[in-house]
Amino acid sequence: MKVKILLLPILLIGMISCGPSRSKDAAKIRSIESRLFSPKATSLDKEAADSLLTLYSAFIKNYPGDSLTQKYTFKAGSLYMNTGNGKSAIEMFDLYRATYPNDVKSAMCLFFTAYIYENLLRNLDKAQELYILFIEKYPHHDFADDAQMALNNLGKTPDQMVREFEKKQKADSAMRADSLKKAGKRKK
Repeated sequence: MKVKILLLPILLIGMISCGPSRSKDAAKIRSIESRLFSPKATSLDKEAADSLLTLYSAFIKNYPGDSLTQKYTFKAGSLYMNTGNGKSAIEMFDLYRATYPNDVKSAMCLFFTAYIYENLLRNLDKAQELYILFIEKYPHHDFADDAQMALNNLGKTPDQMVREFEKKQKADSAMRADSLKKAGKRKK
């Protein structure tokens, strides 16, 4: 009987020490972030990025109500996007928007999701839908003009955009020249 009583505290201590530790997990994340995003880093270390994404995901799962979870969810979405993993980025940005709908970064998550559909997943219909939604929901956001520009150029090649820009410049120059001629005639 005494042996069972002595084993119980030892088992509890063992279970607690083997379980996740918020401060240890956050410290691991900070350590990898500092190496990965160091000013000395010349390129993205894929292995470190993958480790960081694994740690972000585990933290989000293990500590859903923690104050760092919000920050890590956004960072995970951004890192997935910047490493070309569009589907996982969208999952993180959708999770962020669902969990923190009134946060300032929710708008950015929507914009980035549209960007991912356009540029990484090449789903122009979905990108168009989300850019329009972004403009409707956030007409005064800093990215509203970017969303409108993306809509205007959706599906166009860089060559097409350059030709349209040059054509518009020529038309603007002709209009200015015409305006100057008319102004000169009025002065006489």
